[in-house]
Amino acid sequence: YFPEPDLVPLDPGSEWIDRVRAGLPPLPAERRAMLQALTGYDPQSEAVIVAVERGQHDYVKAIADAGGDPVRALIYVTQAFAEAGENPSVPPADVAALTVLERDGKLSATQAKTVLAEIVANGGGDAAAIAASKGFEAMDTSAVEAMVDEAIAADPDAWAKYCAGEEKAAGAIVGRVMKASKGKADGKVVSAIMQSRRG
Repeated sequence: YFPEPDLVPLDPGSEWIDRVRAGLPPLPAERRAMLQALTGYDPQSEAVIVAVERGQHDYVKAIADAGGDPVRALIYVTQAFAEAGENPSVPPADVAALTVLERDGKLSATQAKTVLAEIVANGGGDAAAIAASKGFEAMDTSAVEAMVDEAIAADPDAWAKYCAGEEKAAGAIVGRVMKASKGKADGKVVSAIMQSRRG
């Protein structure tokens, strides 16, 4: 290696380096760490990587800052905003309101997905009003419990396997409940009832 004789030594100094560094956008690793702190997701998880690669990490944070559930915000953005670019036109507060409806059990995951699709298609919207217009409402827990009991009675083999520790067998019971409720039952509520029945 021979030094280039015409190049003068470059010593920019720490002040210049700090100024340049301050002007740089956050690096991907920093963005992933931000989403991890916000959602608890592993920084190498698919959802985190997708959000960072699309440049939508700030949008996820904006939804959370607007009062939304951070985990659902990340899921919604990675699933429904693939074509939206770094700055989706949907107001973060509109998405935040929907995450809260699902988190609080007022909408099932399936219903929330339907409402989200309409919000994205329209460039925004009142999640509660859209849900009401579609007749979406949370089912009474006692009604869901009755449906679970009916599903168990209709498929004792699947229930026996589930009670024996075969978690996959739960799908048959959950499927019956979702069919009976026409998709209105919250899958998480159904699973919780089944776990309590199993003891």
